[in-house]
Amino acid sequence: MAKNLTPSDAKLEITQIKGVIGAKQNQKATLRSLGLKRIGHTVVRTADAVTVGMLNTVPHLVNVEEAK
Repeated sequence: MAKNLTPSDAKLEITQIKGVIGAKQNQKATLRSLGLKRIGHTVVRTADAVTVGMLNTVPHLVNVEEAK
């Protein structure tokens, strides 16, 4: 779960853990703009302000870890 992330220079590994059926339209759009297409799909993004804001919108649908 992604809770209370703050912008930094770190790389984040973002994995979609729940589906978007029944989710609000803005949550579906947020996942698509993060580059997530399906459950289990993982992307690596920089923890800038835009990305952190998107992750704070859908914390219940994604799992966030710091990339190695």
